[in-house]
Amino acid sequence: MAHLVETMAYAGEVPWHGLGVKVPADLSPDQMLTQAGLDWAVEKKPAFVEIENKRILTGWNALTRSSDNSILDIVSNEWNPVQNHDAFKFFNEYCVAGDMEMHTAGSLKNGQIVWALAKVKESFELFKGDQVDSYLLFTNPHKFGQAIDVRFTPIRVVCNNTLTLSLAADTKSVVKVNHRAVFDAEKVKEMLGIATHKLAKYKEMAQFLGSKQFKEESVKDYFKVIFPSLSDQSKPHARAANIDMSRAASKAMEVLYTQPGFKYAEGTWWQPFNAVTYLTDHVLGRSSDSRLASAWYGANKNLKIKALEEAVRFAEAA
Repeated sequence: MAHLVETMAYAGEVPWHGLGVKVPADLSPDQMLTQAGLDWAVEKKPAFVEIENKRILTGWNALTRSSDNSILDIVSNEWNPVQNHDAFKFFNEYCVAGDMEMHTAGSLKNGQIVWALAKVKESFELFKGDQVDSYLLFTNPHKFGQAIDVRFTPIRVVCNNTLTLSLAADTKSVVKVNHRAVFDAEKVKEMLGIATHKLAKYKEMAQFLGSKQFKEESVKDYFKVIFPSLSDQSKPHARAANIDMSRAASKAMEVLYTQPGFKYAEGTWWQPFNAVTYLTDHVLGRSSDSRLASAWYGANKNLKIKALEEAVRFAEAA
C-alpha cells in the first residue's frame, strides 16, 4: 500500500504524528523546502487524446511536477498553480509578521497536497500541566477546484492530539485563495488575522467543557453519537440510549481512562472529547500517515468538529 505522506521535515520537537526528518530550526524557507523534498516546480502542459493516430487537444491541461514528470491533476486553462517556492516565501513572510516559527513541512498524495505548519507563540493551560498550543496550517493544493488555505489548528501537548474549532463557531477560521487568480500574498495577509482570536475562542469552549461534570451513561451516549454502528447509521434521529455501541465507540470507552493526560480533566467533558481526538490521531486508521492525512484533510477533520459540537451539547445538558 502506498504511503499518503510522501516527504516531510520538522524543526524542534517531534510532531504529534511522529513522522518526518529532523532539521535545524534556523533554516531559510528555501532550505526547508529542500529538506522537506518540495523543491520541484509545477508545470501546465496541454492535454490531448489520440484518435486514429492523431493527437487532438482537449482544451484542458495536465498539471505535472518537474522532479519526475508525474501528473498531479487535470486543470482548466484558467487555473494557475502556485509554485512551492512562492508559497513558502509567502508563508515565511506571514510567520515573520506574526512572530511564529515554521515547525513542519511536507507533501501528501504524491505531491497533490503541499503543506506547512507554523507554531504560534500564544497558548493556554486549561488545568495545571494541561497545555494547548496554537498552530497555523498552510496548504497549497495542486488539485483542480481546491484553493490555497490557511487554517488555525490547536494541539493538546500532553497527548499530542490535534483539536479543532467548529467552522460554525467562527466562519473566519479558514482563508481560501482561488487558483484562477494570480497568487497575491498581500491580499491573503490582509484577510487573515493572527491566530490569537482563534485561540481565545477555543479556550472559551475548552474551559466550558472543563467546567462540566459528566455521568458515565451520558458519555456512552456521546460516543454512540460520534461513532454510530453501521446498523444504526440509517437511523440518525434514534435516541442514543437505544443505539448499540460500535467497535469504535467501545474503544473510546476504553481510552477514556487510559489516554495520556486524562487525570487533568477527569470527570469533565474535556475528558471524553479528548478521548475522541486521541483515538482518531493515535489508534484508529491504517497507519500514522493515513491518520495525519485524515486529521487535516479527510474524514477525521469533520469528525472532530462533530465531536466538539456534540461535547458542548452534552455538557450544556449536564
